[in-house]
Amino acid sequence: MDLRTLRFAFIAPAALIVVASGLLGCNKTEKIAYEVGEERPGGESSVNAKGRNAFSLPSGNMAITRRLDFSVGNSFFRNPWVAAPASTDARDGLGPLFNTNGCQNCHIKDGRGHAPNDGELNRVSMLVRLSIPTPEGKTLRPDQSVMPHPIYGGQLQDFTLPGGIAEGRVRVNYTYHDVQFSDGETVALRKPVITIEDPGYGPLSSDEYGDIMMSARIAPPMIGLGLLEAISENDILANADVDDENDDGISGKPNQVWDVEQKKTTLGRFGWKAGQPTLKQQNAGAFNGDMGLTTRLFMEENCTPDQTRCHELMSGEHPEVSDNILDKVTFYTRNLAVPVRPDAKDATVLKGKQLFYDAGCASCHTPSFTVSADADVEQANQKIWPYTDMLLHDMGEGLADHRPEYLADGREWRTPPLWGIGHTHEVDETAGFLHDGRARTLMEAILWHDGEAASAKEQVLAMDAGDRTAIIRFVESL
Repeated sequence: MDLRTLRFAFIAPAALIVVASGLLGCNKTEKIAYEVGEERPGGESSVNAKGRNAFSLPSGNMAITRRLDFSVGNSFFRNPWVAAPASTDARDGLGPLFNTNGCQNCHIKDGRGHAPNDGELNRVSMLVRLSIPTPEGKTLRPDQSVMPHPIYGGQLQDFTLPGGIAEGRVRVNYTYHDVQFSDGETVALRKPVITIEDPGYGPLSSDEYGDIMMSARIAPPMIGLGLLEAISENDILANADVDDENDDGISGKPNQVWDVEQKKTTLGRFGWKAGQPTLKQQNAGAFNGDMGLTTRLFMEENCTPDQTRCHELMSGEHPEVSDNILDKVTFYTRNLAVPVRPDAKDATVLKGKQLFYDAGCASCHTPSFTVSADADVEQANQKIWPYTDMLLHDMGEGLADHRPEYLADGREWRTPPLWGIGHTHEVDETAGFLHDGRARTLMEAILWHDGEAASAKEQVLAMDAGDRTAIIRFVESL
């Protein structure tokens, strides 16, 4: 069977269908109350945390004997990498082309990135994916997520080592429009317009391959990733309904992506379009694409054949990131804890929870899963509350990047988890929401929802000011 056209058609469990039947406005859901354990969204690994370091603490159930591995991984995640050769040979090999010299520069304090202000050049924390349309008659290999740009590759690197040529500079401008609630209050929404200035290796578009596809991406928060990785594939696929067989307007789709280590196609979990199957591969891909660092998973530098100056500057051992370092960074990213919810029983929060369910938000933002016993000790045997189904959904034309990624089309995005989202601006007051950081507030993020989420958005638009406050209060409490 052609892996590129593989499709799933699962019927949601009966209990979920009962809930979903009211989510699109046909009926109200039954009374939604506090549920035992939901104040600890990461199960026993949850931690009491707030402020700037809310996303930077280890799993609360981690044994003291494993804290050293966490600290070592944190060091390689936080500290900058340098060009080779260097006296610090454990962290050299940066570039020649790169977007940043350290993971924490994008995942600020292990949280979200942000988009530049209107008219600014991008400095860090946001990157731009590139690709071209697949030529007629050509089929992508199973290990290809997109057709990369023949000169600039799959991602624009806007920094280079001394003596090199950067691929270009990213400038962001915004268009604005107002959205009005039923009571007359308006919210201004902004949409980024990306321009690539000073392309270092020639024009990005040509008559040969047409206009390029560009997709701006900010760094997502790092908390709870090990728990998401530990959700069983069967539990994720049980919520998929590609052909909307239950006729609820929601057709969650699993992405099917290439696992480099297993050398086969498997379920995608990580990234804005679920384009990576494991945390290890996600980290290795970021080392390679964002910092120009090779690993055993990705041994090739990110210089394309036409970038001769890039090839001339290549140096360092291969792989530049050892298996041991990659494993430590993966352990670190697997164990960044989810903060406890102190207000889970608050009356306004519970009112907002009811409105969240009634509006239909929980049909994609699936509240909870139970992690199997097969996971690592910090993640195993726990009920967790991530508020994501890990599936792809059509989010409408307004959020579309028109750029596919494996089975995800240009309008589809993976449902992002909501846990910890209320701490976002404590961790970094400049952080943005949605894949490109366009939303400055949670309400702006909600109002960009469309496609499968159009009915839910319309119900929010019809709420009065008190109900809008309650639903935001609930989401912030997560």
